[in-house]
Amino acid sequence: MSFIRTILAGIAAWKWGGGCLGTIIVFLIAYWLLGYLGCS
Repeated sequence: MSFIRTILAGIAAWKWGGGCLGTIIVFLIAYWLLGYLGCS
């Protein structure tokens, strides 16, 4: 279910990322957080 985790992190990055670098940082944080919470 890593695909769903990637999609959710991508959506969060798209909505909250300010620019190119901000989007990458938000994606990485959201991806890690979803994995930490067990949404893998």
